[in-house]
Amino acid sequence: MTRSGYDVVVVGGGHNGLVAAAYLARAGRSVLVLERRDHVGGLAISAEAFDGVGARLSRYSYLVSLLPSKIVKDLGLDLELRTRRYASYTPVAGTGLLVDRHDDVRTAASFRAVTGGEAELRAWRGFYDMVAEVARRLAPTLLEPLLSARATREVVGSAQAWRDLFERPIGEVVAERFADDTVRGVVLTDALIGTFADPDVDPAANRCLLYHLIGDGTGDWNVPVGGMGAVSAALADAARRAGAEIRTGTEVVAVDPDGAVAFVDAGGAERTVRAGHIVVNTPPAILAGLLGEEPVPAEGAQLKVNMVLARLPRLRDGAVRPEEAFSGTFHVNEGRDQLAAAYRQAAAGRIPDLPPCEVYCHTLTDPSILAPELREQGVQTMTAFGLHMPARLFRGDPAGARERALAATLRSIDAVLAEPLEDCLLRTPDGRVCLEAKTPVDLETEAGLPGGHIFHRDLSWPFAEEEREVGRWGVETAHERVLLGGAGARRGGGVSGIPGHNAAMAILTG
Repeated sequence: MTRSGYDVVVVGGGHNGLVAAAYLARAGRSVLVLERRDHVGGLAISAEAFDGVGARLSRYSYLVSLLPSKIVKDLGLDLELRTRRYASYTPVAGTGLLVDRHDDVRTAASFRAVTGGEAELRAWRGFYDMVAEVARRLAPTLLEPLLSARATREVVGSAQAWRDLFERPIGEVVAERFADDTVRGVVLTDALIGTFADPDVDPAANRCLLYHLIGDGTGDWNVPVGGMGAVSAALADAARRAGAEIRTGTEVVAVDPDGAVAFVDAGGAERTVRAGHIVVNTPPAILAGLLGEEPVPAEGAQLKVNMVLARLPRLRDGAVRPEEAFSGTFHVNEGRDQLAAAYRQAAAGRIPDLPPCEVYCHTLTDPSILAPELREQGVQTMTAFGLHMPARLFRGDPAGARERALAATLRSIDAVLAEPLEDCLLRTPDGRVCLEAKTPVDLETEAGLPGGHIFHRDLSWPFAEEEREVGRWGVETAHERVLLGGAGARRGGGVSGIPGHNAAMAILTG
């Protein structure tokens, strides 16, 4: 039976809420986690998406970059994250740009084949050496109280890095540093994942690039063994071991700034519990509703396509094996000009004719999410993540627009392969293809994300933008007892646990 009062009530059992609960309970605080679904983990879970097919997919989230190793160590998480040898492959007119982390000679030869010389490779190395140094310096500050912009600039250390990553539009910087359209596009995709922006003018693209490249000081996008559900399961275990009480099937319906949380329990009974602090692991728009305030709109901008393949598709490039090309990020029609054309069409209210997207196969790094018989058959999972697909494109006719967007995306993928992707799809025992698409409106409907925004709202700079924020944790709200511990907090977004950690620290050090 739930007690009448706790030191902390955590609203929402997503991965950030579980991180907060684990830290707080380990510090001796009484903690109650209330989760409306019948499971914890939020969108960082794994499930069998196709009936009769033993493949546990991460249907909404997929890779881990921002989760700090400090959190893994602090909480004693039983979790394995595997690095990927191949950073990316971009097919180009019968050849392709392969970035092989373990073979500089092969990477250099690939750059020469695509760009015709050495200049782009030198520019590439210069840019990413700069980013790597910024990541190394900046990542530790994400788990500390907020610095001012001036202090953050001192941490970054390089005036040029500060100008190029924080002050100038990233599209302008990329155009200046690189001459090849393909290379420009590969760099810019990290500025546009889940973010509908024109990188030539919108600083939102700079912020998105930063969060995609500074994770844990390395920027590596790692594969969680067992799928994203393994991350959430490890966090839930840590919270429970520390003494946190976790209740699923309990929907919070109101939050009182004075410390009362009203919810409906699994049996349908209305209850209220009091807390010294409330950590809300929901989007800011939902928190506003719980407080009786006016929510600020949010809009996501992605199409996620989950697939199970009977085999990998053939490539037009005979110098690269499919196992190499698809184990990293496989870029599809993501040249700079193609990204710009898709943005213009989407901004005008049209599904792009040739949607840019990127693909990867989890099972090439971690086959454990497949049943043994599927592994023996050579089955692979494949995820495609489409850019420039804002929620507005799906509002009037959600189902019809989803089908049109999916068809256009599959045409886009087929345009760079040696055979139709559909020929490679596995079928369920009753004959249906193993393919599903999730639009921002689907995420809003199925997962409760306003506007389907995977970051809950537009990403913020990882430092204090107002003097009053300096020294705070980026999770504070207008109400002293209520903290925003989800992806919508400053330094939020992605599967990171950073906002959950920071909400806990705000309480423990306050």
